Amino acid sequence: MSKQEKIQHRYTLPVWRFYLIVGACLLAFVGLGVRAAWIQVYASEFYKSQGDSRVIRYQGLNGQRGVISDRNGEPLATSIPVHSVVVDPMTVLKEKEKYPDLYESSGWVQLASLFDMTANELAQWTEKRGSRQFAYLERHIDPARASIISRLKFPGITLKEESKRFYPSGEITAHVVGFTDIDERGLEGIERAFDQRLKGEDGKRRIIKDRKGNPASPVDVLTEPQIGEDLSLSIDMTIQTQAYKALKLAVKKHKAKAGTAVVVDIDTGEVLAMVNQPSYNPNNSSSRVPNATRNRAITDVFEPGSTVKPLTAISALSSGKYTKNTKIDTTGTMSVGGRMVRDARNYGVMSVTEVIEKSSNIGVAKMALSMDDDTFLDSFYKVGFGTDNATGFPGETSGHLNIRRNWSPIEKATLSFGYGLDVSALQLAKAYAIIGGLGKDRPISLLKVNGPVPAKQVIDPNVASDVVEMMAQVISEDGTGNRARVDGYRVSGKTGTARKAVSGGYGDAVFAVFAGVAPVRNPRLAVVVMIDDPPGELYHGGEVAAPVFASIMKHALRTLNIAPDPADSTVVRMADLGGGE
Repeated sequence: MSKQEKIQHRYTLPVWRFYLIVGACLLAFVGLGVRAAWIQVYASEFYKSQGDSRVIRYQGLNGQRGVISDRNGEPLATSIPVHSVVVDPMTVLKEKEKYPDLYESSGWVQLASLFDMTANELAQWTEKRGSRQFAYLERHIDPARASIISRLKFPGITLKEESKRFYPSGEITAHVVGFTDIDERGLEGIERAFDQRLKGEDGKRRIIKDRKGNPASPVDVLTEPQIGEDLSLSIDMTIQTQAYKALKLAVKKHKAKAGTAVVVDIDTGEVLAMVNQPSYNPNNSSSRVPNATRNRAITDVFEPGSTVKPLTAISALSSGKYTKNTKIDTTGTMSVGGRMVRDARNYGVMSVTEVIEKSSNIGVAKMALSMDDDTFLDSFYKVGFGTDNATGFPGETSGHLNIRRNWSPIEKATLSFGYGLDVSALQLAKAYAIIGGLGKDRPISLLKVNGPVPAKQVIDPNVASDVVEMMAQVISEDGTGNRARVDGYRVSGKTGTARKAVSGGYGDAVFAVFAGVAPVRNPRLAVVVMIDDPPGELYHGGEVAAPVFASIMKHALRTLNIAPDPADSTVVRMADLGGGE
């Protein structure tokens, strides 16, 4: 073999190697093609989402909660813009890998100090959440701290726009308006009762950001936020404020356990004022203790005592057995089923009008026992005792008027002067609104009512008128009822002092109550005041609750521009419960 042939033989590639190389190249191109097809067709959404996650951010648009205002448009609850601090722990930890001294930096130390933490505590807080991309460091911070954080521009630390509920009237309307949680979900009061109507729907927007986190394109709003419905309450802030001040002063003065007052517009059934003591500041969550946050006027019950004697009189007059002038002998004491019923003093023979005026237990007990059960109880049921007022308010009570079969005569007798049943202050206010409205029953409303309110006639108007006059009888200046007089107006009312039930009977603690309407010539307002357990020598309804009633009624009548009575009828007459409270 020649030298040339040897060289040619040495560098000649076998055919199989050629095909192997060509095949490998073809397989590589086919693989690249398949991979490209997979990425662009089958896995395109995945890779698109991965790319979007690095440049696209979605942010919520706050659907602001509706405003709650009083009947005149004064805001009682509104939402204000605030910021919350959001941390992306994963981003912070990645930044820590780049800069090992991150936790010792002045920016980190300053950031930690804004939340009353040390740099080490903030570092530990972040590392515990290292697998997360979202965590709240603090919700609803003050504007000063928000401004500092925005200037720090610390990687992974951002501010989120939110809203916070604010209550301008504070503790004055706290029990009616209620409050929300930090996410603006209604927890108490109107906020809870009408949560679905008040709450808004959040919107959504898309932002494309560059690698430094700055917006790289205009904001794209995907869903517009929906603002919640505004609510106008029946409350009149002028009347509410005065009622609150008067009640708070009385509870403090008499060192009472608690107190409640309600003002109802007889013509519409609207609650113009509803206040309680103790109260709380809804803007301060630390003051929200259970004893202070419940609306006692709607959720709590008490035995109303002599304030229900007018209902016994209504049943008696409606039965046809009695007129306002029918005489009843109340001499001495009265034995009923082995139990004694007595008055504070011996009143002798009195008319039905005088029985109510003097608040005779014997007189109303004799009227009750002379009627069959259905006739006697008729007025109690017609004013709504035993059923709630359907206001929709959370925790609203229906009271207790559960008459058992074959009840004893003494149970019937004591019910006639307010023992053996439980009512709320709002239920009692509605009952007096029906009496003052000459027997017309209108639904109780915590929302402002527009237009005329249909009424159901449940009591004969003549009977109701007679009872209003009975409760408006003249009393002496030395009597207990004169503390509820209102200068310039004739008022009609009834006091009650009911002892609290304890195991085995009744104790020394009492509910001091006053309920009434005004002006007598055409009653417009019904007011109920209840003072819970005033210790000391002054504890009767006429001594403790009546002055509060007078203060509230006086300012309410003037606020509504209700004309005073003519000069020849300015002497106020009202029923004195005397010792029969």
